[in-house]
Amino acid sequence: MSEHVDVLIIGAGLSGIGAAVHLQRDCPDRSYAILESRATSGGTWDLFRYPGIRSDSDMYTLGYAFKPWREAKAIADGPSILKYIRETAAEYGVEKHIRYHHRVLDASWSSAETRWTVRVEHGEAREVVSITCNFLFACTGYYNYARGYVPEFEGVGDYKGRIVYPQFWPEDLDYSGKRVVVIGSGATAVTIVPEMARTAAHVTMLQRSPTYIVARPSRDAIADWLRKRLPAKLAYGMTRWKNVLLGMYFYRLCKRKPQRVKKLIADGVKQMMGKDYDATTEAAFTPRYNPWDQRLCLVPDADLFRALRKKQASIVTDTIERFTADGLTLRSGASLDADIVVMATGLDLLPLGGMSVAVDGRAVKFNETLSYKGMMFSDVPNFAAVSGYTNASWTLKADLIAAYVCRLLNHMKREGMRQCVPRNTDAAMSTEPWIDFSSGYIQRALHMFPRQGSRKPWKLHQNYARDLLSLRFGSVRDEAMVFSK
Repeated sequence: MSEHVDVLIIGAGLSGIGAAVHLQRDCPDRSYAILESRATSGGTWDLFRYPGIRSDSDMYTLGYAFKPWREAKAIADGPSILKYIRETAAEYGVEKHIRYHHRVLDASWSSAETRWTVRVEHGEAREVVSITCNFLFACTGYYNYARGYVPEFEGVGDYKGRIVYPQFWPEDLDYSGKRVVVIGSGATAVTIVPEMARTAAHVTMLQRSPTYIVARPSRDAIADWLRKRLPAKLAYGMTRWKNVLLGMYFYRLCKRKPQRVKKLIADGVKQMMGKDYDATTEAAFTPRYNPWDQRLCLVPDADLFRALRKKQASIVTDTIERFTADGLTLRSGASLDADIVVMATGLDLLPLGGMSVAVDGRAVKFNETLSYKGMMFSDVPNFAAVSGYTNASWTLKADLIAAYVCRLLNHMKREGMRQCVPRNTDAAMSTEPWIDFSSGYIQRALHMFPRQGSRKPWKLHQNYARDLLSLRFGSVRDEAMVFSK
């Protein structure tokens, strides 16, 4: 006989532990368990251990709404974030609900029984067990833990140095005094380069095309001022809203006046580089796209610019022709010698951790579904998944989704309902890709993800204020949500 819980949460990372706290607080009468495929909690912040790993959002918005961030740095390092997540789990008694080494294989919904049956691989022996639940809540994130994205490069087998992947950083790697080439220009690359440059002989960031890079203090002066004068929770809440509103304003400015923002960012680079700013530097920091068509990269305390000024690091904009025994040959004819090559080439996305889902014996093809309020899927009952913002902190949306799921569960209990399923009845409604974002890792994976509609509740706004009104204060009843017994 399989075990049964009211709510089954998949994933013990930032989202899953936050979801559990919301569930305990708002639905204290519901039983729940968290399934975690790995041996430890923390998700992303435990998996990634490359040099300098840190948040690319401020911790006043990446932190939970219910637990103030109390550390000094607003742009925090990975170990501090992991500690915060695990402190939350311990403080709220979530840890005892986590089942480690439980990897979800598939989930099947039965309308006759109004429950999910989830098959799970357990332990080193990979014993398959089943758990049933009334509501399934996926907090898996959306990228592949088993591998990152690595383009095929000619001649990789000829290279005599060491190739390193950020997602699987080797503990024994000593890069002191070594020549390093970091391939990539995204958040991972701009984090790794200045950190490795502290002790490496030299670090070259090899980019195919530039990214918008913005320097920002690692500490929030206004937050520090407020914390000295106000109770921690109030100061945290005020700082959180300040940063949310500033982020929304800047995003709108990017969309409405991209040329103005381009100049602002370019002026910032010019200021950071000082006398070392020249035409080559300008080209290295001038992307082909508009700000926020892809995610901006944040560098705390201008550490990347400092490494460039000190000549500890450099940026080369070119395309790889092939690997050689000693390094790389570039399309321009130039070559780069390297003892170590770091493949910061991007993420490989994987919806719902790769599990398969069926409803009444019919396999669900998520790329044929519509995304309901950015958290549920058309014609899939009693199922929600956390997906954060591309233009703001992940946790802002994760908190809203978790609170909404609790409201939904409480509404169903009050009304005596056992099933809720979003259904689109407007066959003429136009649809759009899940996310309007030009980043390579998104474009490569869009075909696997649900689409969004052209009107609510199927439209994804990427706007915290609008989502707050809809998910926190709006009714859980609308023309698309069908409740039944």
